[in-house]
Amino acid sequence: MIVSRGRKYRPAAIGRPGPEACDFPRLVQAECSRRYKIDRLISRRGEVRRCPWAGSDPAMVAYHDREWGRPVHDDRILFEFLTLEGAQAGLSWSTILRKREGYRRAFASFDPAKVARFDKARIRRLLEDDGIVRNRLKIESTISNARALLRTQKEFGSFDRYIWQFVGGKPLRRSRRTLRDIPATAPESDAMSEDLKKRGFRFVGSTICYAFMQACGLVNDHVAGCSAGGRG
Repeated sequence: MIVSRGRKYRPAAIGRPGPEACDFPRLVQAECSRRYKIDRLISRRGEVRRCPWAGSDPAMVAYHDREWGRPVHDDRILFEFLTLEGAQAGLSWSTILRKREGYRRAFASFDPAKVARFDKARIRRLLEDDGIVRNRLKIESTISNARALLRTQKEFGSFDRYIWQFVGGKPLRRSRRTLRDIPATAPESDAMSEDLKKRGFRFVGSTICYAFMQACGLVNDHVAGCSAGGRG
């Protein structure tokens, strides 16, 4: 999920949506902030304070509280997030979350060794699976990325060891007062994107890589005052 400034926000809801509609897929915080004045707001649920993009969708709230920004070192989960972040291109993160279990079923619980063996017949079946985003390029990229990941594991011992080298092996902790302070890319995501592409990975532009870094805790971009900001 991309949480950053930089792109025009088009709410999916009909009419004028409230702040809860801003699930911040590939969005521009500045536009949402101007319209809803939520740039500095931390959502409250009792004593829990959250980044405003979490909104009121239970799935988004749970994702914010339990996963986003927490360090991930399991290769399967890293592969899952790399896949989901690429699948989000042009869509909202809430849409991807709703399809997450579908992705796990379709892609063998993100076992890269199994996904790497998917053939043309399997691709045809996946194109008919409404539990995932039925985009041929995205489906094929997941399979080719599994193969690239296996090669990377062989070289580095694990994908985890490879991917965490871009942040020196420990999470980057930024001082983000508001959503406006969160960039769409960073030098680390630029370097990651360039190297992943050289290794044959697809759907790994710098913006997607930065979202992946946020999701997997390579960078902690919770805004100031968020209850989840000190975790990880």
